[in-house]
Amino acid sequence: MTGDTVSGSARTVTTVDEPGTEAVGRDLAATLGAGSVVLLTGDLGAGKTAFVRGMAEGLGIDPDEVSSPTFTLVQEYRGGRLPLVHVDLYRITKPREIDDLGLDEYSSGVLAIEWAERLPHRWPGAIRVDIAHEGDDGDRKSTRLNSSHVSESRM
Repeated sequence: MTGDTVSGSARTVTTVDEPGTEAVGRDLAATLGAGSVVLLTGDLGAGKTAFVRGMAEGLGIDPDEVSSPTFTLVQEYRGGRLPLVHVDLYRITKPREIDDLGLDEYSSGVLAIEWAERLPHRWPGAIRVDIAHEGDDGDRKSTRLNSSHVSESRM
């Protein structure tokens, strides 16, 4: 990590590599309890899955088990202090397909949703994590964590 700024209820961290992004996810996971929801947004390849890998480690789950659930849509990881449910909405195009996943039923662990901007509804109490590339080389990433209630999501 190279920088950390706080503004209101949001925190922005700048990382320069994948291990740095994972470290931010690990630190966040240490603060989460059962029923926590983390909504991840960012371009393809921004580091969303690396962030979730860090979350897994922070929950005591082997981070090497974590991969992007692009084709399976939902993967559940156990073995830590809480289960981690990892969801990838990249391939979802219709709100009904998201509703059919039954995401609101996962309350016994931590729910991490990649491509959360595709959610058709609000998710009260969720933590929003926006990951964006910075600079010309694309190596630097700005990870913005907003712990306030998410007021809206868009499809």
